[in-house]
Amino acid sequence: MIRHAHDDAELLALVRRYVTPERRYLKLGGALLRMQDPEYDRFMRDLCEDARLINADEIAILLEGGWRERRTAAWFVAVSRRTEFREHLGNLLLASEVCCTGLAYSVTLASFGTARDAELLAAYLDRYLRRPDLAYDQAVVMAALRFIDLNLAADQADRFLGPGGSWQQWLQDAPHMQSDTDPTPSYLSLIRRLCALVDECAGAG
Repeated sequence: MIRHAHDDAELLALVRRYVTPERRYLKLGGALLRMQDPEYDRFMRDLCEDARLINADEIAILLEGGWRERRTAAWFVAVSRRTEFREHLGNLLLASEVCCTGLAYSVTLASFGTARDAELLAAYLDRYLRRPDLAYDQAVVMAALRFIDLNLAADQADRFLGPGGSWQQWLQDAPHMQSDTDPTPSYLSLIRRLCALVDECAGAG
């Protein structure tokens, strides 16, 4: 059950403290890559500081909220290296209860970068590559899985990408895919750049 800040005082206090200042929740993603100094330096400094200040219970509460809260919490998890939330984020990704969070979950798991993170991403693909009618986060999750594979010299993505694999079938059948071009390379570049920002923030702690 999703908690809503407008009727949940505990969640609302956390939203006002961590999520909505300067509309942080909107900037955690591709918009962060377009920031210029001094806005970028200030944003990253505040993000790193809040990621250190927020405690695990508060993160867990944010992860019960809507997409704004969950996106912000996932970034806090990533930059503070709270790997104890790995399974929880994997479950949230698989459930896909709310929109606009898949990139944040994928970046966090990719930044952790272990074989278990790859398994969680693969579980998502096992479920949602069978649903070409759902324009969810298939492409960004595939990119995150490829990112981990490349770093670990692993091959978890191969079973989706090979001839006759479910990835090519999904690209062919998904009505929202408007061209024959595989979007994975552009999303892989996005994941790589965002993970570099996570590393930058984590290293500043």
